[in-house]
Amino acid sequence: MSELTSTARTVACHHIAGEWIEGDAGRAEAVNPATGQPIGEYATGSAALAEQAVASARAAFERSDWSRAPELRAGVLLRFADALERHREELVALLVAENGKLAREAQMEVSGSASEARYYAGLARAIAGRTYEPGPGRVSQLTREAAGVAAIVVPWNAPLSLLVRSLAPALAAGCTSVIKPAAQSALVNERVVRILAADADLPAGVVSSVNEDGSVVGRALVASPEVDVVSFTGSSATGAAIMAAAAPTLKRVSLELGGKAPALVFADCDLDRAVAELTRGALVMAGQMCVAATRLLVAESLREELERRIVERWRRIVTGPGDDPASEMGPLIDRASQARLLERIEQAHREGEVLLAGEAPGGALAAGAFVTPTLVRMRELDSPLVQEELFGPLVTIESFEDEAEAVARANATRFGLAASVWTRDHDRAARVARALRCGTVWVNCHTRLLAEAETGGYRHSGIGRLHGVEGLNDFLETKHVYSEPGVVAPADAGPAAG
Repeated sequence: MSELTSTARTVACHHIAGEWIEGDAGRAEAVNPATGQPIGEYATGSAALAEQAVASARAAFERSDWSRAPELRAGVLLRFADALERHREELVALLVAENGKLAREAQMEVSGSASEARYYAGLARAIAGRTYEPGPGRVSQLTREAAGVAAIVVPWNAPLSLLVRSLAPALAAGCTSVIKPAAQSALVNERVVRILAADADLPAGVVSSVNEDGSVVGRALVASPEVDVVSFTGSSATGAAIMAAAAPTLKRVSLELGGKAPALVFADCDLDRAVAELTRGALVMAGQMCVAATRLLVAESLREELERRIVERWRRIVTGPGDDPASEMGPLIDRASQARLLERIEQAHREGEVLLAGEAPGGALAAGAFVTPTLVRMRELDSPLVQEELFGPLVTIESFEDEAEAVARANATRFGLAASVWTRDHDRAARVARALRCGTVWVNCHTRLLAEAETGGYRHSGIGRLHGVEGLNDFLETKHVYSEPGVVAPADAGPAAG
């Protein structure tokens, strides 16, 4: 543990071919978004380092037994899960310091990541094809094989869990991987990769990591003809750019992109539960989560009461640093995000009816990237406040008269990642869930994510699925092996028995 701690406090390095290197691309500061103070440095990347990491991953894929050794892969993932839990306290502290999230959110991230690694450790030993006979003397075998080298591009908002969510199935499938972390979470990424790389059974080059400070590393990975799969989590705009950049090399892309998750609140819901759950679901990680509840669609007969309760509750939200047990919501990731959201709040005053106006608090929090919650009543669906992912604690509220209008409004954006339905009527919940064009629908709850259950989006919210059995699909190829061995000729009939 002391080696991990001391390394993270000096400079977070790149990991290539089993070695930790700083490279010559320079350094950048890592900053605590709650204080604005530097907490360390990280080595910045380059296209040359990205190419070096890809070459190492290709060599490991082709020359080691990794892709053909499911028991080895399962063992590495199981030990990785155990190690994450052993280092829980330092990982939580680093997530709070670099990422700004609350300590309890960081605790859940570590636990969820360990669970994910264990889940895919089990699947690593259960990858199977099928065999059938299309006719006498003919045999078809369909096998599932590792796709090759995977580039894993990780965002900053959940840098541990979103890394493991892509890396664990890639490793389980037998791929080798190059990780590109977000600049805002380079220290967390380095700590996690060090924990994994400490496993003596992990062949050098199976997992590499190259830090980023801009887009040069990401561009190099996506353009490389030696990368077979790109697994990206982030904005829809960046996802579209990755698809375009990947087209010349015809590589596979898995994209989990933006969201604008509506919560459809019907008049017969449990209102106390709805207010409590939607407070957590909207303000989790200061609203910086792609499945956060960002649109409240409320039955008109309930609207005034729900507005009153939400405003009353959100006005009392304690905004503060993640290591303060009293804090209920942490900061945004950086001051640029704070400035962007404050501009959106000004826009809300022009385009809607602001029921609760967020602001940047002063005093002891003035140096941090804090913004308090905002709730704005909207009617026009074409407003950017309704149509665009805002990634912060700014939530719109809209009303509807019946199920048809509720569903129509919920589906009226280009996103389709997640939604929730609030009602005591089970038939209504089933009808509405089926009508919603999104990858996940929660009933009377929000933001429940499981390693066993696939996550992904419709339309501009992505391509492919992560989590669950389908999470392996982007990292596997199917091969058909056909043969005509013939049949055993029947023996001559012998004398009758008896």
